[in-house]
Amino acid sequence: MRFLILRKRMRKVACRLVFFCLSCVTMLLAGCGEKTADQGVGSFDGEISYNFDIRPILSDKCLACHGPDANKREAGLRLDIAEDAYKALKENPGMHGIVPGKPALSEVYLRITTSDTSLQMPPKSSNLRLTEQEVELIGKWIKQGAKYEKHWAFVAPRKAKLPGVQDENWPKNEIDYFIMAMQERKGFSPNPEADRERLLKRLSLDLTGLPPDIATMDAFLADQSAKAYEKVVDKLLASPAYGERMALPWLDVARYSDSYGYQMDNFRTQWPWRDWVIHAFNENISYKDFITWQLAGDLMPGGGKEQLLATGFNRNHKITEEGAVDEEEYRISYVTDRSDTFGKALLGVTMECAHCHDHKYDPFTQKEYFQMFSFFNNVNEMRAVYTAIDPSVGKPESYAKKPMMEITDADVKGILDFINKPDTTRLIVSVMGDLDTLRKTYVLQRGIFNSYGEEVQAGTPLSILPFDPSFPKNRLGLTQWLFDKRNPLTARVFVNRMWQEFFGRGIVKTVGDFGMQGELPTHPALLDWLAVDFAEHNWDMKRLVKQIVMSATYRQSVVVSPEKRQADPENIYLARSPRYRIPAEFVKDVVLASSGLLNRQIGGPSVKPYQPEGLWEGATAGGDGLLSVYRQDHGPDLYRRGMYTFVKRTVPPPSMAIFDASNRDLCEVSRQKTNTPLQALVMMNDPAVLEASRVLASGLMREKTSVEQKIIKAFRRIVCRKPTEGELSVLAGYYAEEQKIMTDAKAAKLIAVGEYPVMTNIDRKQLAILARVISTIYNLEEAITKT
Repeated sequence: MRFLILRKRMRKVACRLVFFCLSCVTMLLAGCGEKTADQGVGSFDGEISYNFDIRPILSDKCLACHGPDANKREAGLRLDIAEDAYKALKENPGMHGIVPGKPALSEVYLRITTSDTSLQMPPKSSNLRLTEQEVELIGKWIKQGAKYEKHWAFVAPRKAKLPGVQDENWPKNEIDYFIMAMQERKGFSPNPEADRERLLKRLSLDLTGLPPDIATMDAFLADQSAKAYEKVVDKLLASPAYGERMALPWLDVARYSDSYGYQMDNFRTQWPWRDWVIHAFNENISYKDFITWQLAGDLMPGGGKEQLLATGFNRNHKITEEGAVDEEEYRISYVTDRSDTFGKALLGVTMECAHCHDHKYDPFTQKEYFQMFSFFNNVNEMRAVYTAIDPSVGKPESYAKKPMMEITDADVKGILDFINKPDTTRLIVSVMGDLDTLRKTYVLQRGIFNSYGEEVQAGTPLSILPFDPSFPKNRLGLTQWLFDKRNPLTARVFVNRMWQEFFGRGIVKTVGDFGMQGELPTHPALLDWLAVDFAEHNWDMKRLVKQIVMSATYRQSVVVSPEKRQADPENIYLARSPRYRIPAEFVKDVVLASSGLLNRQIGGPSVKPYQPEGLWEGATAGGDGLLSVYRQDHGPDLYRRGMYTFVKRTVPPPSMAIFDASNRDLCEVSRQKTNTPLQALVMMNDPAVLEASRVLASGLMREKTSVEQKIIKAFRRIVCRKPTEGELSVLAGYYAEEQKIMTDAKAAKLIAVGEYPVMTNIDRKQLAILARVISTIYNLEEAITKT
């Protein structure tokens, strides 16, 4: 044993000697004219920024072992805080991790430049490596004084002056100055404005989720006034469909579904909350009220039923229906979901990473996590369920977990008149409601639900903004903290997510992570300008949307030259408009609207459209049977917008899932954008698309026009522009080919798809041929792509 101890001590001494010798050699080389540490970092011009140049490197390669998590920290060295990084090393007091101005004396620099693999950092076992450029950046940063900065996202935004640009004629509003200034700095120039047909389609899809009709297209093409574009913008913003379009991404954020989730996955009635969200966007409720009501409407002095209904936001999480479960374990999971959703959706940080231990990358302790958790820990959770079944249809009239509210006919005729309530339905919705006495909150050791540690009081992360002691320590106080003008995240996170809705990616690409591991903003000054401007104008969401779509940046053509594609493949600098497939729900909406099938009813219960047989039945776990069997709807319900499709968490709608829709298990602030063969198969074989093709063909056949004119009109309704001569020639040729091979039997099979009645007194063979051509148009990439 003594031998082992002695050997260990000798190893430490040897290590110190190695580092001392290495330092001496480095300094000797400096005197001999060789490349020194100081000289080796001179290849970068200008001031090195900790936030934008150094912190991303440390975050990726170093902070897992030398960051905020004390339990995982190696060698007692912490590199994300200046004071700790400058300190003498615990195991070698003669050395310092970083010595400002002196890379040759900084242990960090010596370790990342040594060729000795036993000493090199990051260690070989981590499979992480620093590039030569990263090493040089760190060296020059140390040489310049190793100045640390508070993380950019945790500093309150400031409204910078508009930057100067060379081309003063291009900008149409403030957004464009920031975009053009960056483009000019990077050697880019913007695209010209898109042609009117494509621009109108883009705008209509972005503001309503629906394609423009031919009358709107013709009117816009004919209007040569200077205000023509703005008039269309205002018209679309005033459309009831605007609220539906804007509500859709919020349903993902709020993890809205029509079932409780988990194995039993029973039915729930939460759609009145969805009706409220649509109403809130259409009424342009300020973002401050929009969030305050959802977080704490039940606690607001003078709040009414509308505010209470809004709190359904925090009750949309999964709830177990299984028996013999530990009630407290699941209750903790519900509170965890609410707390994590708050962090991701409203603060844009990964607070959930601090549930079991201090955050490894961001300055959030486990204690701070449970202080935030405390705000959501006082809900009066009860497993009691109110159920009323209508035996004539076998459907639940209401099904909700306490606390809950009932929506009466009087409510629907009065304060809640935006709810689309079926006459015979008794509505009960899960909402928020706190206990009369405060439930104690503890740090849960290792995140285990019954392993209690230190008791904590409600609070917020100090690194973001300390909780003002004048605020009540409840969810209402939390909203006051959220909208405190000093809070650095609230406005930034929302405007960034709105930017993503119109450009396909946020100014911060990681819209749910503004922390150390998140992406840096591509246009930080623009992000801050928008955030401050948004707050200054009373958190007006429609105004923000109009600002974005009125900009020259938004109106650009999608055309991309090979040079631009190679120089900026991700379109970071927005020298062109982005081109990408529209969301899953809008794919259905485009098909229904262009065919004339769309049921434009706003709100109401979710519906069950066409779906392959056996999916629910194969996945059911029994239970009360309400969702064990898929009972398809009929009539007008088949043709409702995609956002009203019934979402069963364990078996989400298959066609929606194939187009990357959320299954609503957890808060989702950004959907994936995939491109798979399955998507093409859906468009070719989905009964909804085939039925729409037949219905549109039927309508066109009633018109006394030529085949080419019918094809042109179908093309305009679906693709929203006139076809080129080449496109028309191909489609007309396909029509002619189908005429040669179409049989009565084949035609009968084609037009039998879907429940919408087949028009009588019509040539069914010609109908099938035209339907095939229209189906081909639906399958064009451009039909479901924002261009």
